[in-house]
Amino acid sequence: MIEQNTIVYERAVLVGVISNKQNEERSDEYLDELEFLAETAGAEVYKRFKQRLDVPHPKTFIGTGKLEELRQYIEGHNIDIAIFDDELSPAQIRNIEKVIEIKILDRTNLILDIFAQRATSSYARTQVELAQYNYLLPRLTNMWTHLSKQKGGIGMKGPGETEIETDRRIVRDRISLLKGKLKKIDSQMSVQRKNRGKMVRVALVGYTNVGKSTLMNVLSKSDVFAENKLFATLDTTVRKVVVDNLPFLLTDTVGFIRKLPHQLVESFKSTLDEVREADLLIHVVDISHKNFEEHIDSVNLTLSEINSSDKPTILVFNKIDAFSYVEKEEDDLTPRLKENNSLDDWKKTWMAKMGKHVIFISAKDKENIVELKRLMYNEVRRIHIERFPYNDFLFPDYEGMDTEEE
Repeated sequence: MIEQNTIVYERAVLVGVISNKQNEERSDEYLDELEFLAETAGAEVYKRFKQRLDVPHPKTFIGTGKLEELRQYIEGHNIDIAIFDDELSPAQIRNIEKVIEIKILDRTNLILDIFAQRATSSYARTQVELAQYNYLLPRLTNMWTHLSKQKGGIGMKGPGETEIETDRRIVRDRISLLKGKLKKIDSQMSVQRKNRGKMVRVALVGYTNVGKSTLMNVLSKSDVFAENKLFATLDTTVRKVVVDNLPFLLTDTVGFIRKLPHQLVESFKSTLDEVREADLLIHVVDISHKNFEEHIDSVNLTLSEINSSDKPTILVFNKIDAFSYVEKEEDDLTPRLKENNSLDDWKKTWMAKMGKHVIFISAKDKENIVELKRLMYNEVRRIHIERFPYNDFLFPDYEGMDTEEE
């Protein structure tokens, strides 16, 4: 480990494969994201190891030769942790540990660790703990630290029962307890959603670290925690927002990510319910990220999986202040420097044609927020009138009362 400004960073190496399902370019993209995840968790990445395989090795993920190369580098550079870019099977972990005698993590475990660090409320901590136990259960081996010192005693251990079976039972009991706790909280939150009255519900969705919380702060004039790190916020935040006397509820949800562990999808059911029950989605995209198109696809896939892909959506391209280049068609922006891009320039790009409602903003600099409010007002008003057709006189067409960026 190394210490910088009293913060202890673990020395890490990353391991990925170039396979039939992901070429070298895609593998590099995933490793870039894995490095960001590792840094978010508190590690400093020293080296990446990649190997070209048709499919990951069923026993050790990478071949024996590459595994030996990895071992030598780890021993020669005092590496603390090896992080693999895909979920490892229990057998793979055991086989790798026989060669590499340091901490082994896969992408799923790393994401769970970040969630555990960033969970602040009792509800979020319960969700993360359930996901961790679901991940841990099939990976229990005979080399472990007991999860509870309270096992044993009269009637606790039957004849012939091994320690591993005892630990599995402890984990299953804990999972059952956590599921019951979450079910009770989910029921309470469902009642809360129903008690929010007849106001239209709007949900901010998007890839992690695209600026949803910053935008939430701008639109709701609140102070939701925002940071330039992955999964900065886990707890669902709901605020009442009023635009030109039209009130609606705005929800900030947890960010999505590629290869999102299914354990988290299941545990964060209530957060996803906020999306399922929303009337309008604000899909926020970080336009400055080189892989923003794939991020859009990942979010759309998750929305499809939770039966929310057909909801009215405003596609918001955020961070135009950090934009550097777009490599697409010849008629795109020229020159490709952010200093020379006006809003009219953005409206002429291929990105402006990606949906019915597309807008370009900078939540950080509050640029084009008035136009976003106009879009949101019109969509919320339309939904409200469909639901309550006799109230259309209450909310006239948007006149743009906000004449200046706040």
